[in-house]
Amino acid sequence: MAKSAEEENQQKAFGWAATDNSGILSPFNFSRRENGDDDVTLKILYCGVCHSDLHTLRNDWGFSFYPVVPGHEISGVVTEVGKNVTKFNIGDRVGVGVLVGSCKTCECCEQDLENYCPRIIFTYNSYNPDGTKNYGGYSDMIVVDQRYVLRFPDNLPLDAGAPLLCAGITVYSPMKYYGMTEAGKHLGVSGLGGLGHVAVKIGKAFGLKVTAISSSPQKESEAINRLGADSFLVSNDPEKMKSAIGTMDYIIDTVSAVHPLLPLLSLLKVNGKLVTVGLPNKPLELPVFPLVMGRKLIGGSDVGGMKETQEMLDFCAKHNITADIELIRIEEINTAMERLAKSDVRYRFVIDVANSLSQ
Repeated sequence: MAKSAEEENQQKAFGWAATDNSGILSPFNFSRRENGDDDVTLKILYCGVCHSDLHTLRNDWGFSFYPVVPGHEISGVVTEVGKNVTKFNIGDRVGVGVLVGSCKTCECCEQDLENYCPRIIFTYNSYNPDGTKNYGGYSDMIVVDQRYVLRFPDNLPLDAGAPLLCAGITVYSPMKYYGMTEAGKHLGVSGLGGLGHVAVKIGKAFGLKVTAISSSPQKESEAINRLGADSFLVSNDPEKMKSAIGTMDYIIDTVSAVHPLLPLLSLLKVNGKLVTVGLPNKPLELPVFPLVMGRKLIGGSDVGGMKETQEMLDFCAKHNITADIELIRIEEINTAMERLAKSDVRYRFVIDVANSLSQ
């Protein structure tokens, strides 16, 4: 009897997976493909915990395929390279982000926008062309086509740098594309979590005036003194919101819960831009009147292509930007997920994979 494509994968791997929409993770044995001619194998040292991981574990978006091994903020070291690999050597410090494959031939791929390829292959909860399933970074190793592997600059730490592979590029890409980088302009960052706290740092590195917008007044001191924001705005304080009407050039909305857009649109100047990067599990109401009357723009953005993601890593290394993290052991992951659901993290959990994952 012929072996299936899944059975042809000879490398044993170990991680933690959820088997149903309870989202509870537990130890899981599985396999990875052998390192191919164009592949890079890396030993995973750290993996960030993204809010998307939580959504996928609990099937909030309705397209989870169990078992799920989450994780797309992966950092580690190269342990094997294929004969066609020219960009990496054994021992290199590298990362793997949200995607591990694309068609390589469509217009998006040719423009280095692999993240918008119609045949994108995600790092987990996705399938390869041969029908094998992808598992993410809550595991000990991974094999990835060299095109989708990123080099970590020498001064960028692998633990606090790992979340940049999703959180960092998710806010960097729209700032570049929508022209939200002009020094001296006023940027609002709505939501001060995993994405938002990095957006504050990147905004300041671009020379912007940055206001953190949050429903949590207790975050004010951290936003200003720890993250470097110029000011803080409590989004559920009507008087303070009123005083800020028409003061901002740009807003990045990182909130992943259902929330009204009208209060944010009111903060924008004429010609202002509101870009949303959070992914609520229900539609948001879009008020058209303020868009028309203020010639305002609302847009979206989803991570970035490989070239831009490498650019982002290099930018963050140059400006000493990392995520603020809580380093956890793999056996603490279910508790961490419960805390993440309550926004009880400052500001990104990162799993110490190498020092805690064992069979």
